[in-house]
Amino acid sequence: MHSLRPGKLWVSCVMAAAVLLGPVRLLPDASAASAAHEAYLPFFEEVYTLMQEHYFFEVQRSDFDRFLELFDAKIYPDILRQHKSADFIRWRTAAYLVDTLKQPDDLFSRFLPPKPAVQFAKEVYGKKIDLGIEGHTITGGMVVDFVEPRSDAYAKGLRENDLVVRLDQEDVLILGDKRMRDRLNPLEGGRVLIDYFSGQTRAPHAIEVVSREYFKQTVFLVPTGVPGIYCLQIRKFNQGTPEDFSRLLDQIRLRNPRGLVLDLRDNPGGPPLAARAIAAFFLPNGKGLVYFEGRRRPRADLDIPVIPGMLQVDWPVAILVNKGTGSAAELFTGVLQDKKRAVVLGEQTAGQVLLKSLFDLSDGSTLALVNARGHFPDGRPFPFDGVRPDEKLSGVTQEAAVGLAAKYLYLSRGGVK
Repeated sequence: MHSLRPGKLWVSCVMAAAVLLGPVRLLPDASAASAAHEAYLPFFEEVYTLMQEHYFFEVQRSDFDRFLELFDAKIYPDILRQHKSADFIRWRTAAYLVDTLKQPDDLFSRFLPPKPAVQFAKEVYGKKIDLGIEGHTITGGMVVDFVEPRSDAYAKGLRENDLVVRLDQEDVLILGDKRMRDRLNPLEGGRVLIDYFSGQTRAPHAIEVVSREYFKQTVFLVPTGVPGIYCLQIRKFNQGTPEDFSRLLDQIRLRNPRGLVLDLRDNPGGPPLAARAIAAFFLPNGKGLVYFEGRRRPRADLDIPVIPGMLQVDWPVAILVNKGTGSAAELFTGVLQDKKRAVVLGEQTAGQVLLKSLFDLSDGSTLALVNARGHFPDGRPFPFDGVRPDEKLSGVTQEAAVGLAAKYLYLSRGGVK
């Protein structure tokens, strides 16, 4: 298990840097070392100050000062011999610095140069920029397997099982797989003309779709093989997750449900507000859900939103988790387990109910930092060793685990009528 705990492994960090960079050799020209120190020091101070102000665990000035000595004696001369740019030297060293100052079991906090920072932010917030179309080729063209509900293609009417025959007036089969994928993933603002036949009516259509930013669908209906028991797989939380969840829940309500499995395995989390919105379907509204508190961050309470009573779920619930279940997914699981609203099946979770934030630096780069820890409303912190399942379930395939959870509900949690 991974857990964040106090303590500094400075020697280990220095040894790791030595392995990466080779034996220590003092820079022959002391004046050059001094000039480098003065040139890069303000940026390193900026990184250190942000960590000192926002990181959940305390960082020591003495560790920072020792790192600067290592930079002068070792890191700078070795990178300089590789003929790297000033930006490379600054960013690579800042990454070493964050890795040195953070807790060794902290899997989130890191330094990101400007371009990777943009991509990382999109991944953290669950955003995507493309046409939102997936498919496979057959004899007549490309069958659409999935269309992102918040993409422009979906808004223009493209649906699963439609048959795409031309992209920008070129035959899909002539394009080939690679060129077809490139056409379906243009840069932001790129436009693609799609000719297709409806999978339902067989009528021809032509639409122009735009590549734009959207929140990816993260909730999917998964078969269980057990009558009356349904499963929603939540792959990640983002701002669109509550909308996806509500939409699929409405579909389940029409089928006389007897129980619900929520599959949160390998769900790394996301915004706590998304987990908060979904909790409203299962827990008394208006009550406290969780609060976050940091070393220098004031307590921030999250309560359970108020939704119409008719939308709340009273069926038995089972939640599937594993060691890849973290952050907001752990928060959601832990609260429903604590309130006796769900039985938790699977493996112990990651132990990462921590608030994570992105902080911009002066050159456009970013610090991703853990800056607060989650607590139950009564003050108990979420444990660093994770949420323990009520029933351990391991060594089975994803499909088998969903079926076992559904059978558990059917036989043990009131599923039989």
